[in-house]
Amino acid sequence: MRSMLRLNLWMLLAAAAAWGDDGQRVVRVDHYVPVKSIAPSMAGQTAQVYVREVVQTGVGLRNGAGERAPVVLFIHGAGTPAEVAFDVPYQDYSWMAYLAKAGYDVFSMDMTGYGRSTRPALMNDQRNLSKEQQAQFRATPCAVGEARVTTMESDWHDIGTVVDYVRSLRGVAKVNLVGWSQGGPRAGGYAAKNPDKVGRLVLLAPAYFSGRPTGAPPAGAMNRQAPFNTQSRADLDANWDRQVGCPEQFDMAAREAVWADMLASDPVGATWGTGVRRAPNVGGGSDGWNKQVVGAMKTPLLVVGAALDKQALPERVRALHADYGAAEKVYLDLGCASHNALWERNHLLLFAASLEWFTKGTVNGANNGEVRVGYRDQK
Repeated sequence: MRSMLRLNLWMLLAAAAAWGDDGQRVVRVDHYVPVKSIAPSMAGQTAQVYVREVVQTGVGLRNGAGERAPVVLFIHGAGTPAEVAFDVPYQDYSWMAYLAKAGYDVFSMDMTGYGRSTRPALMNDQRNLSKEQQAQFRATPCAVGEARVTTMESDWHDIGTVVDYVRSLRGVAKVNLVGWSQGGPRAGGYAAKNPDKVGRLVLLAPAYFSGRPTGAPPAGAMNRQAPFNTQSRADLDANWDRQVGCPEQFDMAAREAVWADMLASDPVGATWGTGVRRAPNVGGGSDGWNKQVVGAMKTPLLVVGAALDKQALPERVRALHADYGAAEKVYLDLGCASHNALWERNHLLLFAASLEWFTKGTVNGANNGEVRVGYRDQK
């Protein structure tokens, strides 16, 4: 499978060059990476992890000829799959394309249970939702089982398999990681365990609770919620709207593009009611990502706190910056932005900061401390 993907990419890029492409055109390539799963819902089985690559044709051809472009891998959060989060098909809202146009070879991945990756069978059964969510689809909700779909350890296992696949595919020793929300402990936790494979980190609105102990949660804690959840368009809108504090903070057309892409990533969920996206419940998904762990990390970190975020509160994101052990660490205070900052009007400030961090190791020329941007319209 891997050799076929390499061949298909080479053929695609070579054809683009033959057609007179100037090497600046961005192309998208799908990869499916087999993972021997350690997720509780399918332990020992093979899952197919969906990986999307966004790259300029010229960069891809140089990679094939032996030159090595820097690589970035995007890691999604607790609900939205990576290709929806980071490759929005609207105007200049694709973070992946932004970095690809700057010469990076950019990848994103969907964990087991998300997006276009393998969904464990229990996620096809509405009886495995909470009773409250079952009521959207069933007249008589059933008792909820206690199965786990995935764990943080299985997420790290998925990430590790994809990182090694990309390193081999592109012939690089290290990849740069971007994580959003629950992607913070996913990407950051992986980097803590594998510092030799990670170049730089960018974490947007990462989940972080500095006092959480390392190790497993209390017995039974993970079984207090349903195995998976759904998000409807009404859920998306309500959660986003409560975080709006600036005029024209977001473009409604961008929201429409995100939701359309969300349903496209989940053909089964799209048929439930008026359409939903499904995702595993993460439970105590930040275990192993605490003050002790981050205090020992040396991977250069850009961490972004959105000023209007009511999910990853800015004070908690600042606590991560303060606790983090590396000398190279910048806190970007992004004004007029919610938890969905990457889909809002200040998205290019975020994208530009990440590019400078990956390219120069600075944000607005600083490699340490706090940088404040985007506050023009915020009261």
